Amino acid sequence: MELMVKVVLLALAIMMPWCSFAVDIQLARQWAAKSNVSCILVFGDSSVDPGNNNVLRTSMKSNFPPYGKDFFNSLPTGRFCNGRLATDFIAEALGYRQMLPAFLDPNLKVEDLPYGVSFASAATGFDDYTANVVNVLPVSKQIQYFMHYKIHLRKLLGEERAEFIIRNALFIVSMGTNDFLQNYFIEPARPKQFSLLKFQNFLLRRMSKDIEVMHRLGARRLVVVGVIPLGCIPLTKAIMGQNDTCVASLNKVASSFNAKLLQQISNLKAKLGLQTYYVDVYGMIQSAVMNPKKYGFEEGSKGCCGSGIYEYGDTCRGMSTCSEPDKYVFWDAVHPTQKMYKIIADDVIESVTKEPIHSTTN
Repeated sequence: MELMVKVVLLALAIMMPWCSFAVDIQLARQWAAKSNVSCILVFGDSSVDPGNNNVLRTSMKSNFPPYGKDFFNSLPTGRFCNGRLATDFIAEALGYRQMLPAFLDPNLKVEDLPYGVSFASAATGFDDYTANVVNVLPVSKQIQYFMHYKIHLRKLLGEERAEFIIRNALFIVSMGTNDFLQNYFIEPARPKQFSLLKFQNFLLRRMSKDIEVMHRLGARRLVVVGVIPLGCIPLTKAIMGQNDTCVASLNKVASSFNAKLLQQISNLKAKLGLQTYYVDVYGMIQSAVMNPKKYGFEEGSKGCCGSGIYEYGDTCRGMSTCSEPDKYVFWDAVHPTQKMYKIIADDVIESVTKEPIHSTTN
């Protein structure tokens, strides 16, 4: 009996770190209702793109197996993941739908618009040049589609209700990784124009202008996701010949940018009167990579698709995968698994529900 008790206590001790990340869905929905949170509207890159790139002439797509392996009906939707993204889980937790649709999805129905959409485009960034290199949607284009969304919403619900939904929506902005890995560290144009420090400041100015435009269009509640630890991505580690350890120099770039990003968000909050939240995805992913068992993972150094160190997007097409993706931090050599996104989503929900927010009318 004593041995059995010890085994149970040990099992509980192992489970507790993972269990602590679960959120109370009922409480989250009560908070959303009390605060009149109408929906979520999303801008960003592959971390939050549910399939907008499917209709673009770009190679940056994932609407084929094994992507979507653990999605509903094992459907590859264009999400760079084995299942759902953090924004899908956030939408579900706040009481809307089990998944957040892409605005450019040809199957999207007008009556679904009030529940929120994503305008995000995989491989984009704060710098329009980042998007233009691979022919995806820059933020400026995503905002144009947001304006189209508003027009459709007014036609469907009337101007007063449409404005209420926009002003009470939770706007989520998640990008920046591609500005460094796809743009500055590969393409020659920006390094000729900017030092790394000046490039970071350039990105922050671009972000600020975009958020100011969103604010003029009705945004009042803003969630900004930081840049992930660039040096812990399996692909970057493999390229740098450090498969077992994160690349400190790249992590330093992400960490310093995030510190400036946090300060810029604070400045925007004061200037525009926004209700703002910052998501420390850097800390969460780095912690999961360094100590996977804390989060219920077994593998933090490589992805589930193919070799796990090189394949992502088209190079992951048709590849074999690990048998249990929930044991992996990364799905492919760049993007997190559904389980990691769930952990991130739970952190976002916990952060935004800590303090009450009031319905906005101005």
